[in-house]
Amino acid sequence: MPLLEPDPEALRPGTAREPAPDRVTDRSAGGTPEPLRSELTALLGADKVLWKISDLVRYASDASPYRFLPRVVLVPEDLDDVSAILSYAHGKGRSVVFRAAGTSLNGQAQGEDILVDVRRHWTGVEVLDDGARARILPGTTVMRANATLARYGRLLGPDPASAIACTLGGVVANNASGMTAGTTRNSYRTLASLTFVLPSGTVVDTAHPAADEELAHAEPELCAGLLELKAEIEADAELTARIRAKYTIKNTNGYRLDAFLDGATPVQILRGLMVGSEGTFGFISEVVFDTLPLDRRVSSGLLFFPSLTAAAAAVPRFNEAGAIAVELMDGNTLRASVSVPGVPADWAALPRETTALLVEFRAADEAGQAAFERAAGAVVAGLDLVRPAASVTNAFTRDAGTIAGYWKARKAFVTAVGGSRPSGTTLITEDFAVPPARLADACAALLELQSRHGFDAAVAGHAAHGNLHFLLAFDAAKPADVSRYDAFMQEFCALVVDRFDGSLKAEHATGRNIAPFLEREWGPRATELMWRTKQVIDPAGVLAPRIVLDRDPRAHLRGLKTIPKVEAVADPCIECGFCEPTCPSENLTTTPRQRIVLRREMMRQTDGSPVESGLLDAYGYDAVDTCAGDSTCKLACPVGIDTGAMMKGFRHRRHTPREERIAALTAKNFRAVEASARLAVAAADTVGDRVGDAPLQAVTRLARKAVRPDLVPEWLPQIPGAAARRLPDTARVGASAVYYPACVNRIFAGPDDGAGPALSLAEAVVAVSARAGRPVWIPEDVTGTCCATIWHSKGYDAGNRIMANRIVEAAWGWTAGGTLPLVVDASSCTLGIAEEVVPYLTEDNRALHRELTVVDSLVWAAEELLPHLTVFRTAGSAVLHPTCSMEHLGDVGQLRALAEACAQEVVVPDDAGCCAFAGDRGMLHKELTDSATAKEAAEVDRRPYDASLSANRMCEIGMERATGHPYRSALIELEHATRPTLP
Repeated sequence: MPLLEPDPEALRPGTAREPAPDRVTDRSAGGTPEPLRSELTALLGADKVLWKISDLVRYASDASPYRFLPRVVLVPEDLDDVSAILSYAHGKGRSVVFRAAGTSLNGQAQGEDILVDVRRHWTGVEVLDDGARARILPGTTVMRANATLARYGRLLGPDPASAIACTLGGVVANNASGMTAGTTRNSYRTLASLTFVLPSGTVVDTAHPAADEELAHAEPELCAGLLELKAEIEADAELTARIRAKYTIKNTNGYRLDAFLDGATPVQILRGLMVGSEGTFGFISEVVFDTLPLDRRVSSGLLFFPSLTAAAAAVPRFNEAGAIAVELMDGNTLRASVSVPGVPADWAALPRETTALLVEFRAADEAGQAAFERAAGAVVAGLDLVRPAASVTNAFTRDAGTIAGYWKARKAFVTAVGGSRPSGTTLITEDFAVPPARLADACAALLELQSRHGFDAAVAGHAAHGNLHFLLAFDAAKPADVSRYDAFMQEFCALVVDRFDGSLKAEHATGRNIAPFLEREWGPRATELMWRTKQVIDPAGVLAPRIVLDRDPRAHLRGLKTIPKVEAVADPCIECGFCEPTCPSENLTTTPRQRIVLRREMMRQTDGSPVESGLLDAYGYDAVDTCAGDSTCKLACPVGIDTGAMMKGFRHRRHTPREERIAALTAKNFRAVEASARLAVAAADTVGDRVGDAPLQAVTRLARKAVRPDLVPEWLPQIPGAAARRLPDTARVGASAVYYPACVNRIFAGPDDGAGPALSLAEAVVAVSARAGRPVWIPEDVTGTCCATIWHSKGYDAGNRIMANRIVEAAWGWTAGGTLPLVVDASSCTLGIAEEVVPYLTEDNRALHRELTVVDSLVWAAEELLPHLTVFRTAGSAVLHPTCSMEHLGDVGQLRALAEACAQEVVVPDDAGCCAFAGDRGMLHKELTDSATAKEAAEVDRRPYDASLSANRMCEIGMERATGHPYRSALIELEHATRPTLP
C-alpha cells in the first residue's frame, strides 16, 4: 500500500440514521455471487464483467422512480458477446435486461439478474444517401446523431427532451417521440430497417433481401406463430378497427399490435414489434433511419394564458396554422424553471394558474416563414393573453438565442421541477395522451384529480398531440404516501381510459409503472394477444421479465426507491442521467449520476454496514480520484448540479492536516515552487533527450507506488520542455490591457513547429496585440502568482484561499483598480480568476474582484485584435479542441472565429469533449485522459489536418497524447497568419 494512501473512512457519512426499507442488504455486500461471476468471466473476459457491490449499486438506479439491484453487470463489445450472454442465460435459466443511457422513466432499464450495458461499445453514425438515411448504433445519443446529420441539412424524426443523453437504441425500444414527432415522425414511422438479436441468439437484419428465408430456416416455430397471430387479428374486424384507432393518437402502452396489420412477413412483423418492445423481444444492435429535412427558418413564441384550460383551448388553432410544436407549461413548471440558467427571474412570482404555450413554426425558406408568421399572428390576435411578468412579451421571434432559451426551459421540465421537490421525496413522471380536441377537458379533470388526492403536480407536454406529462412527488419510505400515490393512479387510469379513451403511456413506454394497468386500456382480448406474442418470440422468458407484461396488480408499487438526503450540492438530483455523456470518466469508472447514486446508497445503510464499507472502499478511486473536476456535468444538468464540486469537497475531507499545511506552504512560496518546477522540467527534458523517456517513466512510477498515485505525477513523453525564464519585455505606458501569462505557460514551453521550438504563447500574444494596435503589458511580478486552480481542483482549501486572495489583490493593482482589462492566456485560468476564486475571497477582496474585468485571450483576440489585423496566410484545414473551461466561459465561438480567420476549413469534432487532463490529473491518472479522449481522437485521426488548435497548454498536451498531433494555442496560429513576413 502506498505510504500516503487516503483513508476511506474520511468519506464515511457518520450520521445517525435509520436504515432505509429499500437498502441493499448485507448478503449482497460481496457483489456478484459464485459461480455466476466466474462463469461469466470465463465466457466474456474479466474486463466485461462488473461484479463489485459498487458496480451493482451504480447500475441499480436510472431516471425512473424504481430501483432494482442486478446480480451482475456485463459490458459486451460485439454481437458475439451478446449472443454468448443470451445463450448462457438460456442454459442457466437466468434473465437478461439491456440498458443503454438509463434515461427511461418507468423502470424498463432495470433488471434483477443479468444487466447488460449496451452503451459503452455501441456508438457510431454512418450517413447514407447524402443524409437521406443514417445507420446508427444503439448507444449513440440523439444529439450526437443529429450533430452529424446537420451537416447534410437533415435530422431524425424522434426528438425527445432527453436528446442530450438518451440513445437511439432506447428511443426505438420505447418508441420515444418528443416535441414534434407526434404519430408521423416517430421511430415506428421513420425507421427504414434494423438489426436485432432474438432471445435465441438469432441475428436478423430486416433490410437483407433473404431475411425472411433465413429466419424461416433458423426459427420456423417463431415464424409460424407470428403468422398465426396475424391471421387471427386480421380475421377480427372489431379488434382490427380498435388497434387502428388506438394509434391515431400517441400510444406506447403495450406492444405494437398494428405491426401484425402493417407487416406482411415475419420479418416485417418483427420490424414493427421491436419498436416499443422495451427490450423484451431482443437486442437492437443497429438502426437505419429515414431522416427528415432540417428546416432552418424558425419562428417561436412563448405565449402566456390565465389558466391551463385557456391555454389548452388555444392549441387546435395553432395546429391548424401549421405549427410543428405546441408545448404547454403550467405555473408550477414555469416557476420551477427559474432554477435553469437564462430563465427570467421574474417567473418565480408568476400566479399559480398561469400557463404558457411554446409555439414553433419551421420553414425551408423566407417565404414559408413569413406565411407561417402571418398565420400565427392571426391566431394570437384572437386570444386573450396575459402579461403577468415584465419579461413576458407574447411575441414571436426569430432570434436563435431567445428561442434556445425557451426550449431550454421547456426541456428542463422533469429536472427543474424534480430538483425543486421537497428533499427526500421520490419523483414520478406520468405521461398520457387524449385526442387533441379534448385536451382542455382532460386538463381540467387532471387538476381536479390531483387536488382531491393532495398532489400539487407540475404539468407540461406536447399539447399539439394531446400528450401531457405531470410530476408527482411523495416519500416512498412512508406507507401512507405510497397508498396515496396508488389511489391516485387507480383513479387516473380510470379517468384516461374510461372518460377520454386515451393512452396511459403516450411516449414513455409501459415499463413497470403501467404494466398492471395494461388490460384496463387495451381490454382482455388485445392484452392476451400481447402475452401470446411474448411467448412466441421469447418462450423461455429470458428477456426483461415483469416489464410491459405483469399480472401483479401492485407491480407499480414494487421497487419504489427512497431518496435519502445527501450533500446539498447534489441533493436535488433526480438521477435523470443528462450529465453522463459529458463526463470524462463515463467509460472508465463512474458518472456524476452514479457518484450521487452511490452516495445515496451509503445514506440508506446503517453506519458501518458491510455494504457501506464496500462502497467506501471503491469510492475513493472510482468516484473521487477519477473525477476530472471539470464540472461539465453542471452545464449538462438543467438545474446546474455540480458533482465535480462535490468530489473536490471529498478530496478536501480526505486530506490530513499535514497535507493541508504543505499545500498552504506551496501557495505561500509559489515563486520558489514555480522556479523549481521549471528547472525540474528542463532537467527531465535534458535527461529524456539523452536516454529517452523510459527511465523517467520508470522512476515516477516507482515513486507513485511508494507515495500515492494521486500525489505523484507520471512522466509522459508528450510533456514539453521548460519555458524561457524571462517573459517578453513590455511597457505599461500606452498598454490597452494587462496580460497575465498563466503559470502553466511560464513553466512549460509551447509546442515545436517541426524545425524547433515555435514562438512562445507569451511572445505571440504580445506580438499580435501590438500588431493590432492594442499593446499589452506583462507585470514584472507575475512570477509566484496563480489562478488558484491548482489548489481548488484538489480540494486544498487553505492553499486555495491564500492564492485566490493573492491573485485578486495583485490583479487589482496591475489593472489600476480595474481600469484596464486583465487578459489571461489559458481558458481554465480565466475561469479560475473570473469565477472560481470568489467563494474563497475576503469581503474586501470580493469588492476588489467586482471591479476587475477578466478577459480570456480568445475573446481578446477575436473581438479586440482580429478586426484590426490583416491575414497574410492561412492553413488549409484546422481541427479544434474546445476545452471544458471554454464551455463554461461561453467562448467556443471565439475559438472558432480565430480558427476561421487562420484556416480555410475548420472542424470541431462531433465527439469533442473534456480531455480530462485537468492540469496534472492526466499525469496522475493517465487512464482517465486516455478514456476521455478516445472517441474524439478516433474522429480526428480519420483524416489529416494542417493545424490542431486549442487554448490551454495542458489540454493541448492531453490531445497530443491522444492523437499524436501537436496542438497549439489559436493565438500562436493567429500571430503566424497575420505576420507580414516570415523568417
